Amino acid sequence: MRMVDLINKKRLGEKLTKAEIDFIIKGYCDESIPDYQMSAFLMAVCFQGLDEEELYYLTEAMIHSGEVIDLSNISGIKVDKHSTGGVGDKTSLVLGPLVASCNAKVAKMSGRGLGHTGGTLDKLESIPGFTIEVSIEEFHRQVDEIGLAIVGQNQDLVVADKKMYALRDVTGTVESIGLIASSIMSKKLASGADTILLDVKYGKGAFMKNVSDAEKLARCMIKIGESFHKNTKAMISNMNEPLGNAIGNSLEVMEAIQCLNGQGPSDLLELCLNAGSHMLVQAGITDTVEEGKEKLLEQIKNGQALNKLKEMVAYQHGDTSYIEDPQKFLLAPNKIAIASPKSGYVQEMDSLILGEVCMMLGGGRKTKSDTIDHGVGLVLNKKTGDAVELGEPLLYMYSNHKDILELEDMVIKSYVISSEKTERPILIEQVI
Repeated sequence: MRMVDLINKKRLGEKLTKAEIDFIIKGYCDESIPDYQMSAFLMAVCFQGLDEEELYYLTEAMIHSGEVIDLSNISGIKVDKHSTGGVGDKTSLVLGPLVASCNAKVAKMSGRGLGHTGGTLDKLESIPGFTIEVSIEEFHRQVDEIGLAIVGQNQDLVVADKKMYALRDVTGTVESIGLIASSIMSKKLASGADTILLDVKYGKGAFMKNVSDAEKLARCMIKIGESFHKNTKAMISNMNEPLGNAIGNSLEVMEAIQCLNGQGPSDLLELCLNAGSHMLVQAGITDTVEEGKEKLLEQIKNGQALNKLKEMVAYQHGDTSYIEDPQKFLLAPNKIAIASPKSGYVQEMDSLILGEVCMMLGGGRKTKSDTIDHGVGLVLNKKTGDAVELGEPLLYMYSNHKDILELEDMVIKSYVISSEKTERPILIEQVI
């Protein structure tokens, strides 16, 4: 079998066999297939696509390119959730404790942020002492004992995806629904959960720019999950404006704590209640989504959801006093109000620009080696549909520098203000 023949075969739109796909993934991992040939293959896939059977074989080969985590020794249904990422998306920080407080077992491996999207691990590391590096044994024990763990992705998990993603990023082959789906699902399936809920974002601050593409990706991932006999659902949600009001690591942890206290932004709460209620149904804890929402609201009201976050932080060596008193988080010294250039109503926002502003402040990474500044970020004062007066703050910027003229201009460009009132955008498009 020769790689050049398989490249040509896919270039011509022909179907690859399981043996051929296994050969490609194994060869790329052991470096017998060089980057330039893998790049050509990935481009052929981008143009020709993969059918359901090829997707299954590709995902399977990627899963078995590294360690596969077995959680079967942990009692109960293990649930997991994945978001395709977005600006201000601190859902896992709320959803994990909330669902776990209802006696579901939440076993989650997360990643770091790159570009305009923040990473769950970076946010959690805002908490002094919090460690995301744990052994598989410790991960098992934590999920078994307290029902919740959010940790760094095991380096031996889905080795092929790490190599392929790095290559896709520099060869213009990221935008393939099949490659995106197999990348996400191979990691989820290798992580050992029984059920998977996917939050697929669309809009300016998301990778998928419209509902149609988000739905295609969601259905593709569901098919993969079901072919591996996993209970898989997908929620399609709007990322044309940031989720919640906080953008930035410490700021987002503070907002997540507010939400678990019942005082968070309405859109963040809505998303978490919807996602969480579906996860409870998947876990067999409630029979209906409505029942699930009631149960989740009760856990916020009685303080159990916040207590579960404290349990996880304590277990992973973090300082729980920051959960009890979020004002302890050290923020950047300069809090700068960005004033509206005119009166009217916020017609729309550009999440991508706001995410880039946060990154330029130091709250995100341009490259994987960049250091994160946990104390910088943005807190929105106005969102789509809100009335605003001339000179009134659109948002507050937390910065280590006072000279932020370029960033101020970017913020103002990210807001469209009109004389006509606009309705708030629909947050959750559908659940599949």
